[in-house]
Amino acid sequence: MTDAKEDWFERVWEHREEVLYPSLFGSSRRGIFPIQAEMLTDMFKQETFDPRWLHHGVFEFAPAPARDSWLYVTSGMSNDWEAGSPDPSTTSGLGCEFVFETTQQAEWAILRLLHVMTFQILLCYGRYPGSEPLRDFDRIPLRGPIRAGQSLLTRLMVAPPSRFPREAQLDSGSFDFYQLVGISEAETAFVRAHDGPALLELLVAHGCFPVTDPDRKEVTNDAA
Repeated sequence: MTDAKEDWFERVWEHREEVLYPSLFGSSRRGIFPIQAEMLTDMFKQETFDPRWLHHGVFEFAPAPARDSWLYVTSGMSNDWEAGSPDPSTTSGLGCEFVFETTQQAEWAILRLLHVMTFQILLCYGRYPGSEPLRDFDRIPLRGPIRAGQSLLTRLMVAPPSRFPREAQLDSGSFDFYQLVGISEAETAFVRAHDGPALLELLVAHGCFPVTDPDRKEVTNDAA
């Protein structure tokens, strides 16, 4: 990386984390919690990977006056690693970052978001041929409860955010935020029978979006 590129690249990176994110999510935060190499090699069975991916991570934001949830957000997928100079008219990096809100401060929330971010990076870089990157209303199986212990929520659904803008602008281009929300197997079946927007409407009506409560009950019985 040349000195000129390093200068603007780090400036854009710093702006996202030190200006943009606090303006959207509040000033009280913890992190960054980066992707670990073992996640790529052991969980996702990657024999090789780009070492730059280890600079991607998750921030935790404490509840704020306008938000009583704990909020977790990825940082790094909107890094424009390949660009030679900043161009605000283009898409920055992979063009996305994920947000996940919970009713509690939780290490499991950080891990879940790290897993989804790692999966998205691998999708974007063609490590799963024939599979497209995650978009609105895709469902991600967790192969168990969303946290250790009991919970009916066994999947994450991707959705448009509701409490902050969808698109964010950097000097290197724009990117979109995607909200994650925990859902159950019965709610996943509801999506298959109807569609993602229908489930999202139901979750909102029951106060189950955008914040994920791992202890909540299913919400589909009265809307099947």
